[in-house]
Amino acid sequence: QVHLVESGGGFVQPGGSLRLSCTASGFDIMLYDMAWYRQTPGKEREFVARSPPPGGPEVYVDSVRGRFNVVRDRTKGTLYLQMNSLKAEDSAVYYCHVPTLGAWGQGTQVTVSS
Repeated sequence: QVHLVESGGGFVQPGGSLRLSCTASGFDIMLYDMAWYRQTPGKEREFVARSPPPGGPEVYVDSVRGRFNVVRDRTKGTLYLQMNSLKAEDSAVYYCHVPTLGAWGQGTQVTVSS
């Protein structure tokens, strides 16, 4: 059974960093496209970053390119989203997604505020 669990969210000041984790079970993360999305109240869920299987191009939404980075750890079955130079507009619930499996995690809240 496919299962995704996000963690690592929290409260951080502008300019700070957080690392989100998406721990997967039920499939080999190295074989599938995986992605991060985020959502704020009253808005559509927004694509943030795509992590392809090894060898493919990573894709980032313009607003986070150069600040966010996706990394996979096969030994831990985990996809990470390293977020640096955080801004207030990065505040959202962040979700892990595997498009071809139709799987979503439960989300983790990130709040960036002074």
